Amino acid sequence: MIVVVGSIALDSIETPTDKAEEVLGGSATFICASASRLAPTAVIGIVGDDFPSPYRELFQKWCFDVSGLAVSPGRTFRWGCRYHPDMIHRDTLFTELGVFESFSPLVPAHLRGCPYVGLGNIHPLQQMQVLDQMDHPEWVVADTMKLWIDIAREDLDRLIGRVNALVINDEEARQLTGCISLAAAAEHLLAMGPAAIIIKRGEHGASLHTRDGQFYSPAFPLASVKDTTGAGDTFLGGLVGWIAHQKNCDVETIKQGISIGSCLASFTVESSGVTRLDSISRQEIQARLDGLENLVRVQPFVID
Repeated sequence: MIVVVGSIALDSIETPTDKAEEVLGGSATFICASASRLAPTAVIGIVGDDFPSPYRELFQKWCFDVSGLAVSPGRTFRWGCRYHPDMIHRDTLFTELGVFESFSPLVPAHLRGCPYVGLGNIHPLQQMQVLDQMDHPEWVVADTMKLWIDIAREDLDRLIGRVNALVINDEEARQLTGCISLAAAAEHLLAMGPAAIIIKRGEHGASLHTRDGQFYSPAFPLASVKDTTGAGDTFLGGLVGWIAHQKNCDVETIKQGISIGSCLASFTVESSGVTRLDSISRQEIQARLDGLENLVRVQPFVID
């Protein structure tokens, strides 16, 4: 069982070609939608009493356990953004925390012995609150973002020292460490405690850094991208989902998890919200995994 904690939100997204109002979003949402395809998942989060019933039904479909999903009087967290034409950079239009402002994660007693934990992108103090309630999990992976580097650096540093793996994008890795080289940034982060650093590079894939070496995985190439919101969370969900599925957290399994996470993220960006991610089949996932492998496979050869 994977315990997933993060935000659950109603997102309003503007892209150069489309506009979506109050679609289901948030880090916990995308992690659960992704991880639950691979292993039993339990969600820890909060929504308001205005949270649409169809969205709650999605969590009930994805998650083996929703006892940690609190419903509180008030409005659900809402967030809006407008993407630039490159579909990488975006401007936040509004943030309405609603009931999420007072969110204090509570892990139900029967979930505290779960071996795998996915800490979605929320304040590092909230992430550590979850770890404080867990009973020696086998593998913990955490995500973060620029905001927490800016305003909660000491808390983030403490969190990094308590996790097995940190997922971070390239800009954040450079900001957090002051290193221009991503390899040097990864070495700096490894020295803080984690056994694995996974650096997301957007359309250029992701890299795994451990004390034993490095691994690079491309992103699945897409001719058209509709909305990149949630891609990183989906990636993390695929990673922790595969670790839990295999009941193994060695380097080879993490490599496979990165590949699966990349494939699942490629579906997320084909729609706003979780529409595409929720509809895919195992056959579609496998086809993209095979395609990803073909991108990097080279027959051994010798230079004469």
